[in-house]
Amino acid sequence: MLVRDAMSSVVLTIGPAHTLRHAARLMSGRRIGAAVVLDPDTYGVGILTERDILNALGRGQDPDTEAAHAHVTTDVVFACPDWTLDRAASAMVRGGFRHLVVLDGTEVVGIISVRDIVRCWVGEGRAVEAGSTAVPV
Repeated sequence: MLVRDAMSSVVLTIGPAHTLRHAARLMSGRRIGAAVVLDPDTYGVGILTERDILNALGRGQDPDTEAAHAHVTTDVVFACPDWTLDRAASAMVRGGFRHLVVLDGTEVVGIISVRDIVRCWVGEGRAVEAGSTAVPV
């Protein structure tokens, strides 16, 4: 089975100026653990995860003033839609993370999580089939 078969093609995208609280509210409302942060002026594609938000709160930072760009992971490992699930899972284990942004060329086409992979491995199928959820940057 391939990444394209398991990934979610509904990707929450936010801008670098979104506050951590706003990002957390959007992620919580969609019951997801990561948002893709698009900043074409600096680093391009990054990812903000629930762990990034948790670490900021643990350091006592204010979620109403802290911007996503200060907490985003920009050294992102990207997956390709034609990777096997084994390859994606191996990349996650090696990197110590639970989400991969999926690129087709330079275009973000999805995101895959450990949960998506496990669902496929136990026979519960594809995560989400269509569309994209974008928040104005």
